[in-house]
Amino acid sequence: MNRINLVMEEYSYAMNEEINTLRTNIQFSGSDKHVILVTSCVQGEGKSGVSMKLARSLAELKKKVLLIDADLRKSVVIEKIEGEKPEKGLSHLLSGQAGLADILYATNIRGFHMIVAGPTPPNPTELLSEGTFDKMLDALRNVYDYIIIDSAPLGLVVDAAILAKKCDGAVMVLESESIKYRFAQDVKRRLDATGCPVIGAVLTKVKRASRGRYYGKYYGKYYGQYEKEKKQ
Repeated sequence: MNRINLVMEEYSYAMNEEINTLRTNIQFSGSDKHVILVTSCVQGEGKSGVSMKLARSLAELKKKVLLIDADLRKSVVIEKIEGEKPEKGLSHLLSGQAGLADILYATNIRGFHMIVAGPTPPNPTELLSEGTFDKMLDALRNVYDYIIIDSAPLGLVVDAAILAKKCDGAVMVLESESIKYRFAQDVKRRLDATGCPVIGAVLTKVKRASRGRYYGKYYGKYYGQYEKEKKQ
């Protein structure tokens, strides 16, 4: 299998806990939830970052995880790859220019594999609708414990709705104080219409001050004291 090197920043304790909470919620949402779609309302809300962090978190549990970058319009996942970039991606497979083995990449994180988006095609919606993606997903279900699909924002294009029909659950990523309630509700209704249940939502770019003084003060004091006691 081809190999790539991912560069992922170290997370703060708070962020680690939040991603682990998302991971746990997905695990407890049902034993049939193996293929998870991640989408947002618009670009720039952080869905790709959430997708990668979630995939890494699952891999840390010794699960075999595949991240599929299915945002064929404006992928940012490729920016997290250090050194030589993959030659083939999802758009090559969907357009008949590559086979599945050509686009699967192992990463430097054990148990974490990836399929990158590839070059932007002129007809991403049509490519995702033709059935090749469905056949690929059916084959990969038997190989991986979890498949995380990073899709284009559903508030802008229909790609995520097409993909959702083959997924077991969806996670919506929403930017704090940016997305209006009615807009988010409309995106959720579009997901509901596909038959794919929304199993969670992630609020990104939250100002720490808005999370409440009690939470930060209590947990900061508690874990600070715990670390201090461990060293004694």
